[in-house]
Amino acid sequence: MTSLRTLGTSDLEVFPLCLGGNVFGWTADEETSFAVLDAYAAAGGNFLDTADSYTAWIEGNKGGESETIIGKWVKARGNRDSVVIATKVSQHPDYPGLSAANIKAAADASLRRLDTDHIDLYYTHFDQLDVPVEEIIGALDELVKAGKVRHIAASNISPERLRASLDFSDREGLARYVALQPHYNLVSRDTYEGPLQELAAKEGLSAVPYFSLAAGFLTGKYRPGTTVDSARAGRAQQYADSERGRKVLQVLDEIAATHDAPLATVALAWLAAQPTITAPIASARTTDQLPALLGVADLKLTEQELTTLTEASA
Repeated sequence: MTSLRTLGTSDLEVFPLCLGGNVFGWTADEETSFAVLDAYAAAGGNFLDTADSYTAWIEGNKGGESETIIGKWVKARGNRDSVVIATKVSQHPDYPGLSAANIKAAADASLRRLDTDHIDLYYTHFDQLDVPVEEIIGALDELVKAGKVRHIAASNISPERLRASLDFSDREGLARYVALQPHYNLVSRDTYEGPLQELAAKEGLSAVPYFSLAAGFLTGKYRPGTTVDSARAGRAQQYADSERGRKVLQVLDEIAATHDAPLATVALAWLAAQPTITAPIASARTTDQLPALLGVADLKLTEQELTTLTEASA
Protein backbone atom coordinates (compact mmCIF):
# COMPACT_ATOMS: atom_id res chain seq x y z
CA MET A 1 0.00 0.00 0.00
CA THR A 2 1.48 3.33 -1.05
CA SER A 3 2.13 5.70 1.84
CA LEU A 4 0.15 8.92 1.80
CA ARG A 5 1.93 12.24 2.26
CA THR A 6 0.92 15.15 4.47
CA LEU A 7 0.12 18.30 2.52
CA GLY A 8 2.09 21.15 4.08
CA THR A 9 0.94 22.04 7.58
CA SER A 10 -2.59 20.75 6.92
CA ASP A 11 -4.27 17.56 8.10
CA LEU A 12 -4.74 16.38 4.50
CA GLU A 13 -3.10 13.06 3.64
CA VAL A 14 -2.66 12.64 -0.12
CA PHE A 15 -1.48 10.06 -2.63
CA PRO A 16 1.91 10.97 -4.22
CA LEU A 17 0.27 11.51 -7.62
CA CYS A 18 -2.50 14.10 -7.90
CA LEU A 19 -4.90 13.24 -10.72
CA GLY A 20 -5.51 16.24 -12.98
CA GLY A 21 -9.11 16.91 -13.93
CA ASN A 22 -8.44 19.29 -16.81
CA VAL A 23 -9.23 16.56 -19.37
CA PHE A 24 -12.65 15.73 -17.88
CA GLY A 25 -15.23 17.20 -20.21
CA TRP A 26 -12.54 17.96 -22.79
CA THR A 27 -10.58 15.00 -24.22
CA ALA A 28 -12.33 12.57 -21.86
CA ASP A 29 -16.13 12.37 -21.87
CA GLU A 30 -18.09 11.54 -18.72
CA GLU A 31 -18.00 7.77 -19.18
CA THR A 32 -14.26 7.73 -19.84
CA SER A 33 -13.64 10.14 -16.97
CA PHE A 34 -15.49 7.81 -14.60
CA ALA A 35 -13.33 4.90 -15.79
CA VAL A 36 -10.13 6.88 -15.20
CA LEU A 37 -11.31 8.00 -11.75
CA ASP A 38 -12.27 4.42 -10.84
CA ALA A 39 -8.87 3.07 -11.88
CA TYR A 40 -7.03 5.82 -10.01
CA ALA A 41 -9.02 5.17 -6.83
CA ALA A 42 -8.52 1.40 -7.18
CA ALA A 43 -4.75 2.01 -7.15
CA GLY A 44 -5.03 3.92 -3.87
CA GLY A 45 -5.29 7.40 -5.36
CA ASN A 46 -7.27 9.98 -3.40
CA PHE A 47 -6.15 13.45 -4.60
CA LEU A 48 -8.12 15.16 -7.40
CA ASP A 49 -7.29 18.52 -8.96
CA THR A 50 -9.73 20.64 -10.93
CA ALA A 51 -10.76 24.28 -11.38
CA ASP A 52 -14.00 26.17 -11.82
CA SER A 53 -12.87 27.23 -15.31
CA TYR A 54 -12.26 23.69 -16.65
CA THR A 55 -13.29 23.33 -19.51
CA ALA A 56 -14.52 26.77 -20.56
CA TRP A 57 -12.09 26.90 -23.51
CA ILE A 58 -14.12 24.29 -25.42
CA GLU A 59 -16.77 25.67 -27.75
CA GLY A 60 -20.20 25.13 -26.22
CA ASN A 61 -18.87 24.72 -22.68
CA LYS A 62 -19.46 27.22 -19.89
CA GLY A 63 -16.77 26.23 -17.40
CA GLY A 64 -17.24 23.88 -14.48
CA GLU A 65 -17.70 20.76 -16.62
CA SER A 66 -14.79 19.03 -14.88
CA GLU A 67 -16.14 19.83 -11.43
CA THR A 68 -19.56 18.51 -12.44
CA ILE A 69 -18.11 15.20 -13.62
CA ILE A 70 -16.09 14.78 -10.44
CA GLY A 71 -19.14 15.61 -8.36
CA LYS A 72 -21.25 13.03 -10.17
CA TRP A 73 -18.52 10.39 -9.77
CA VAL A 74 -18.08 11.02 -6.05
CA LYS A 75 -21.83 10.87 -5.47
CA ALA A 76 -22.18 7.68 -7.54
CA ARG A 77 -19.36 5.98 -5.65
CA GLY A 78 -20.28 7.35 -2.22
CA ASN A 79 -16.63 8.04 -1.42
CA ARG A 80 -16.57 11.74 -0.50
CA ASP A 81 -14.85 11.17 2.85
CA SER A 82 -11.97 9.28 1.23
CA VAL A 83 -11.24 11.76 -1.56
CA VAL A 84 -9.31 15.04 -1.32
CA ILE A 85 -10.80 17.50 -3.82
CA ALA A 86 -8.85 20.59 -4.86
CA THR A 87 -10.35 23.29 -7.06
CA LYS A 88 -9.53 26.87 -7.99
CA VAL A 89 -11.02 30.34 -8.33
CA SER A 90 -10.43 33.37 -10.60
CA GLN A 91 -10.75 32.12 -14.19
CA HIS A 92 -14.41 31.08 -14.62
CA PRO A 93 -16.07 33.30 -17.25
CA ASP A 94 -18.89 34.14 -14.84
CA TYR A 95 -16.62 34.54 -11.79
CA PRO A 96 -13.42 36.26 -12.91
CA GLY A 97 -10.87 37.64 -10.49
CA LEU A 98 -10.17 37.55 -6.78
CA SER A 99 -12.40 40.20 -5.23
CA ALA A 100 -13.88 39.08 -1.93
CA ALA A 101 -17.40 38.95 -3.36
CA ASN A 102 -16.27 36.92 -6.36
CA ILE A 103 -14.27 34.41 -4.31
CA LYS A 104 -17.29 33.67 -2.14
CA ALA A 105 -19.75 33.47 -5.06
CA ALA A 106 -17.40 31.27 -7.08
CA ALA A 107 -16.89 28.93 -4.11
CA ASP A 108 -20.64 28.45 -3.76
CA ALA A 109 -20.90 27.70 -7.48
CA SER A 110 -18.08 25.14 -7.24
CA LEU A 111 -19.74 23.49 -4.25
CA ARG A 112 -22.96 23.12 -6.24
CA ARG A 113 -21.19 21.57 -9.22
CA LEU A 114 -19.13 19.27 -7.02
CA ASP A 115 -22.32 18.37 -5.13
CA THR A 116 -20.54 18.61 -1.80
CA ASP A 117 -20.64 20.78 1.31
CA HIS A 118 -16.90 21.45 1.44
CA ILE A 119 -13.80 21.88 -0.73
CA ASP A 120 -10.71 20.27 0.77
CA LEU A 121 -8.16 22.56 -0.88
CA TYR A 122 -9.12 25.86 -2.50
CA TYR A 123 -6.55 27.60 -4.72
CA THR A 124 -6.40 31.13 -6.04
CA HIS A 125 -5.82 30.12 -9.67
CA PHE A 126 -4.03 33.23 -10.94
CA ASP A 127 -3.09 36.09 -8.64
CA GLN A 128 -4.77 39.44 -9.28
CA LEU A 129 -2.28 42.16 -8.44
CA ASP A 130 -4.81 44.98 -8.13
CA VAL A 131 -6.62 43.17 -5.31
CA PRO A 132 -4.90 43.54 -1.91
CA VAL A 133 -3.76 40.29 -0.32
CA GLU A 134 -5.73 41.37 2.75
CA GLU A 135 -8.98 41.19 0.77
CA ILE A 136 -8.12 37.81 -0.75
CA ILE A 137 -7.04 36.18 2.50
CA GLY A 138 -9.98 37.72 4.35
CA ALA A 139 -12.46 36.18 1.92
CA LEU A 140 -10.74 32.80 1.99
CA ASP A 141 -10.71 32.87 5.78
CA GLU A 142 -14.47 33.46 5.81
CA LEU A 143 -14.94 30.35 3.68
CA VAL A 144 -12.81 28.32 6.08
CA LYS A 145 -14.68 29.62 9.12
CA ALA A 146 -17.98 28.78 7.39
CA GLY A 147 -16.82 25.20 6.84
CA LYS A 148 -17.03 25.52 3.06
CA VAL A 149 -13.26 25.17 2.60
CA ARG A 150 -10.86 23.12 4.72
CA HIS A 151 -7.53 24.57 3.56
CA ILE A 152 -6.35 27.29 1.19
CA ALA A 153 -3.56 27.40 -1.38
CA ALA A 154 -2.19 29.54 -4.21
CA SER A 155 -1.23 28.94 -7.83
CA ASN A 156 0.65 31.28 -10.15
CA ILE A 157 1.76 33.73 -7.48
CA SER A 158 4.98 35.70 -7.07
CA PRO A 159 7.27 35.23 -4.05
CA GLU A 160 6.51 38.80 -3.00
CA ARG A 161 2.75 38.34 -2.99
CA LEU A 162 3.06 34.97 -1.30
CA ARG A 163 5.24 36.47 1.43
CA ALA A 164 2.75 39.31 1.97
CA SER A 165 -0.15 36.84 2.12
CA LEU A 166 1.56 34.62 4.70
CA ASP A 167 2.57 37.62 6.80
CA PHE A 168 -1.00 38.95 6.82
CA SER A 169 -2.41 35.54 7.80
CA ASP A 170 0.10 35.25 10.64
CA ARG A 171 -0.44 38.81 11.85
CA GLU A 172 -4.23 38.55 11.89
CA GLY A 173 -4.55 34.90 12.86
CA LEU A 174 -6.40 34.03 9.65
CA ALA A 175 -6.35 30.99 7.37
CA ARG A 176 -2.90 30.45 5.89
CA TYR A 177 -1.81 28.96 2.57
CA VAL A 178 -0.65 25.36 3.02
CA ALA A 179 0.29 24.60 -0.59
CA LEU A 180 1.38 26.03 -3.91
CA GLN A 181 0.62 24.89 -7.43
CA PRO A 182 3.51 26.06 -9.61
CA HIS A 183 4.36 25.33 -13.24
CA TYR A 184 7.32 22.98 -12.81
CA ASN A 185 8.92 20.07 -14.65
CA LEU A 186 12.24 18.86 -16.07
CA VAL A 187 12.15 21.32 -18.98
CA SER A 188 10.64 24.22 -17.04
CA ARG A 189 12.58 24.69 -13.84
CA ASP A 190 12.93 28.46 -13.51
CA THR A 191 9.13 28.71 -13.19
CA TYR A 192 9.51 27.45 -9.61
CA GLU A 193 13.13 27.01 -8.51
CA GLY A 194 14.68 29.99 -6.75
CA PRO A 195 12.89 32.46 -4.43
CA LEU A 196 9.43 30.82 -4.67
CA GLN A 197 10.69 27.33 -3.86
CA GLU A 198 12.91 28.70 -1.10
CA LEU A 199 9.99 30.53 0.47
CA ALA A 200 7.80 27.42 0.28
CA ALA A 201 10.50 25.39 2.02
CA LYS A 202 11.02 28.01 4.72
CA GLU A 203 7.29 28.32 5.44
CA GLY A 204 6.43 24.61 5.29
CA LEU A 205 4.28 24.79 2.16
CA SER A 206 3.82 21.78 -0.09
CA ALA A 207 4.16 22.16 -3.84
CA VAL A 208 1.76 20.33 -6.16
CA PRO A 209 3.17 21.18 -9.61
CA TYR A 210 1.15 21.36 -12.80
CA PHE A 211 2.43 20.65 -16.33
CA SER A 212 4.46 17.91 -14.62
CA LEU A 213 4.95 16.15 -17.96
CA ALA A 214 5.39 19.34 -20.01
CA ALA A 215 2.14 18.93 -21.99
CA GLY A 216 3.04 15.30 -22.67
CA PHE A 217 6.58 15.91 -23.93
CA LEU A 218 8.14 14.01 -21.02
CA THR A 219 6.21 10.86 -21.93
CA GLY A 220 8.60 10.44 -24.86
CA LYS A 221 5.77 10.53 -27.37
CA TYR A 222 7.02 13.73 -28.96
CA ARG A 223 10.41 13.49 -30.68
CA PRO A 224 12.34 15.83 -32.98
CA GLY A 225 10.95 15.60 -36.50
CA THR A 226 7.83 13.67 -35.52
CA THR A 227 4.20 14.74 -35.78
CA VAL A 228 1.64 13.71 -33.18
CA ASP A 229 -2.12 14.28 -33.49
CA SER A 230 -2.91 15.70 -30.06
CA ALA A 231 -4.60 18.72 -28.52
CA ARG A 232 -1.30 19.54 -26.81
CA ALA A 233 1.06 18.80 -29.71
CA GLY A 234 2.09 22.40 -30.37
CA ARG A 235 3.52 23.10 -26.94
CA ALA A 236 5.11 19.66 -26.57
CA GLN A 237 6.78 19.90 -29.97
CA GLN A 238 8.51 23.12 -28.94
CA TYR A 239 10.29 21.20 -26.20
CA ALA A 240 11.15 18.38 -28.62
CA ASP A 241 12.85 20.82 -30.97
CA SER A 242 14.97 22.46 -28.24
CA GLU A 243 18.50 21.45 -27.24
CA ARG A 244 17.46 21.04 -23.60
CA GLY A 245 14.53 18.86 -24.63
CA ARG A 246 16.77 16.56 -26.64
CA LYS A 247 19.25 16.22 -23.78
CA VAL A 248 16.50 15.44 -21.28
CA LEU A 249 14.93 12.83 -23.57
CA GLN A 250 18.26 11.08 -24.02
CA VAL A 251 18.83 10.75 -20.28
CA LEU A 252 15.21 9.75 -19.67
CA ASP A 253 15.57 7.01 -22.28
CA GLU A 254 18.66 5.64 -20.52
CA ILE A 255 17.23 5.70 -17.01
CA ALA A 256 13.87 4.33 -18.13
CA ALA A 257 15.67 1.39 -19.75
CA THR A 258 17.59 0.72 -16.53
CA HIS A 259 14.39 0.53 -14.50
CA ASP A 260 12.23 -0.98 -17.27
CA ALA A 261 9.87 1.92 -16.64
CA PRO A 262 8.00 4.37 -18.87
CA LEU A 263 9.65 7.75 -19.45
CA ALA A 264 6.70 9.49 -17.79
CA THR A 265 7.29 7.55 -14.58
CA VAL A 266 10.95 8.56 -14.50
CA ALA A 267 10.15 12.23 -15.20
CA LEU A 268 7.57 12.27 -12.41
CA ALA A 269 9.97 10.48 -10.05
CA TRP A 270 12.57 13.22 -10.59
CA LEU A 271 9.93 15.86 -9.87
CA ALA A 272 8.63 14.06 -6.78
CA ALA A 273 12.18 13.95 -5.37
CA GLN A 274 12.68 17.72 -5.54
CA PRO A 275 12.48 19.88 -2.39
CA THR A 276 8.94 20.80 -1.24
CA ILE A 277 7.19 18.59 -3.83
CA THR A 278 4.42 16.48 -2.31
CA ALA A 279 2.48 15.25 -5.35
CA PRO A 280 2.96 16.11 -9.02
CA ILE A 281 -0.25 16.61 -11.00
CA ALA A 282 -0.76 14.55 -14.14
CA SER A 283 -3.88 13.79 -16.12
CA ALA A 284 -4.98 10.74 -18.07
CA ARG A 285 -7.59 10.86 -20.81
CA THR A 286 -7.77 7.03 -20.91
CA THR A 287 -7.17 4.28 -18.38
CA ASP A 288 -4.26 3.04 -20.55
CA GLN A 289 -2.33 6.20 -19.66
CA LEU A 290 -2.69 5.74 -15.90
CA PRO A 291 -0.08 3.04 -15.05
CA ALA A 292 2.82 5.23 -16.20
CA LEU A 293 1.58 8.01 -13.92
CA LEU A 294 0.81 5.82 -10.92
CA GLY A 295 4.31 4.33 -11.13
CA VAL A 296 5.73 7.45 -9.48
CA ALA A 297 4.45 6.12 -6.16
CA ASP A 298 6.91 3.21 -6.30
CA LEU A 299 9.89 4.31 -8.41
CA LYS A 300 12.81 5.73 -6.42
CA LEU A 301 15.69 7.05 -8.49
CA THR A 302 19.28 6.87 -7.27
CA GLU A 303 21.11 10.05 -6.31
CA GLN A 304 23.25 9.67 -9.43
CA GLU A 305 20.19 9.35 -11.65
CA LEU A 306 18.61 12.42 -10.09
CA THR A 307 21.84 14.38 -10.56
CA THR A 308 22.18 13.30 -14.19
CA LEU A 309 18.64 14.44 -14.96
CA THR A 310 19.16 17.71 -13.12
CA GLU A 311 22.33 18.40 -15.13
CA ALA A 312 20.70 17.47 -18.45
CA SER A 313 17.81 19.84 -17.77
CA ALA A 314 19.93 22.78 -16.62
